[in-house]
Amino acid sequence: MSPEIKISSNMQNEGAIKVAFATNDKKNIDAHFGSAKAFHVYTVSNKGYEIVSIIDIQSKDTDKTVSLLKGIDIVYFVNIGPTAAAKIINSGIFPIKYKEIVSIDTELDKLQSMLGENPPPFIKKIISQKVA
Repeated sequence: MSPEIKISSNMQNEGAIKVAFATNDKKNIDAHFGSAKAFHVYTVSNKGYEIVSIIDIQSKDTDKTVSLLKGIDIVYFVNIGPTAAAKIINSGIFPIKYKEIVSIDTELDKLQSMLGENPPPFIKKIISQKVA
């Protein structure tokens, strides 16, 4: 069985980013990168967001997890080891670490708003690379 569950997407991709959230409870960014049970993947734009896939993690294998996240722009988690962080960054994925548990919906709302206003330079760079 494939570890990734694809969900059909209706969103336009122009100006959209693809983000993954490390989650154990399916509602919050509440997992360490290396021990996450799943990554919920969303497409986010200034017009909205939608879940596009769920990647179930079946083994604690950093290389395999990084490979499953290929094509993701940003990954969120509550912690990550230095080796895994280096592998994520070298794969072109921007890591974001929270010190506390944060609701996935809250972060999605924040990202949508940020994309509609003035996104930080690292997000502008992600978007410009997609257009190029």
